[in-house]
Amino acid sequence: MKIIWKAIFPAIVLLMLFAAPVRLETMVPAGAPVSKDLKRVLDHLQKHYHDTNSFTAKFNEEIATVGAPKRQRKGTVSFRKPGRMRWEFETPEKQTIVSDGETLYSYDPDLNQVVETPLKQALKSSSATSFLLGIGNINRDFKAAFASPPTPTGLIDLILDAKTGGYKIEVGLDPKTYDLMKLTLTDQLGDVTKIDFIGIHDNVELPDSIFAFKAPPGADIVTAPASPTI
Repeated sequence: MKIIWKAIFPAIVLLMLFAAPVRLETMVPAGAPVSKDLKRVLDHLQKHYHDTNSFTAKFNEEIATVGAPKRQRKGTVSFRKPGRMRWEFETPEKQTIVSDGETLYSYDPDLNQVVETPLKQALKSSSATSFLLGIGNINRDFKAAFASPPTPTGLIDLILDAKTGGYKIEVGLDPKTYDLMKLTLTDQLGDVTKIDFIGIHDNVELPDSIFAFKAPPGADIVTAPASPTI
């Protein structure tokens, strides 16, 4: 059985920004004044993602695992609150990850295998993933700061640092729309996942059928372990 948690985890962490109002704590040195610009950015970000109920986009993903060659994938993603998502990885290896709000399905066509996990069980693997269901508290779990130095992309670059340690999230926001354009996740092992988004469409009509999953004929159905380890 393939280990799917490395693929699923970055996707769910990304969606935390869409799953609940964003309330971030600004991260500044002790005694220093809070940046008014940072507060303004976070206020805009909170409003944008509070008002975003669904989206679709294309994406490019790069995974750099310590001691292994980089891997690149691309595909499409659709998301709708609460907790519904569909990731279609097109190249070089096809994979489909679907959540209907209750169960998380990962389908590998090469193996003709489906791994099914209750969504709440999958969310136990990290405090960050709880945002998919709107049960997390980003103010409790993260601090926010501008990236320094900023990248020369014209985006608003923020760092979200987990207060409990173990992983770091860097995001690049469109300065006009506040759409999430870039995401970099660094985990406790030093593995880095980068995702770029293209052609984002917010608040589109997405029917339940997009998030329904039916196992292909003859597929091997596997129930995920009770306590998955990332």
